[in-house]
Amino acid sequence: MTDDSRAEAGDAYVPAFSEAPFGAVLGSIAAIMSSVGTLAIGALMVLIVADVLGRNFFNAPITGVAEIAGRTVVAIVFLQVAAAILQKRLTRADFLVRRLEGVSPKGVCLIEALFALCGVIVFALILWASWPKFASAWATSEFFGVQGVFTILTWPFRGITVLGCAVAVLAALYRAQDEIRTFRSLP
Repeated sequence: MTDDSRAEAGDAYVPAFSEAPFGAVLGSIAAIMSSVGTLAIGALMVLIVADVLGRNFFNAPITGVAEIAGRTVVAIVFLQVAAAILQKRLTRADFLVRRLEGVSPKGVCLIEALFALCGVIVFALILWASWPKFASAWATSEFFGVQGVFTILTWPFRGITVLGCAVAVLAALYRAQDEIRTFRSLP
């Protein structure tokens, strides 16, 4: 069993601005979005604990926690996905890649580039499907919840999905071109 929690030299995903200006800006944006996602995780934990305590000790649950939690979890995913792509930490079965590393580094670069290009397609499709829903939610002030009890606007959550997908597409494109550049530089 291997320990994947250790940091390695290749884990840095924000290159120097002088080396790769686009990568530096994209990496910084992804890092900021990921940080916001991490803060959202902490806020969601506090909200859920407060709801459980209020429900069990004071018989006074916080209204709308289930609705907020459901939307926030999706928002967290889209806030953090670009950083995961840039760090090569997007969930996958990498047993094949690990076995190929010693045998064919060029093969690994090719697989990584294809994986990133598949990510471009997937996130572009999600972006394409999400944009009209975001625009409609913005224009109509769409909300969810029970009117008169608890409501919250949906456009911020839909906007995070759109933003996260757009940055994920750029991150996957950057990762693909980086792998192709590495592929070409290998003997």
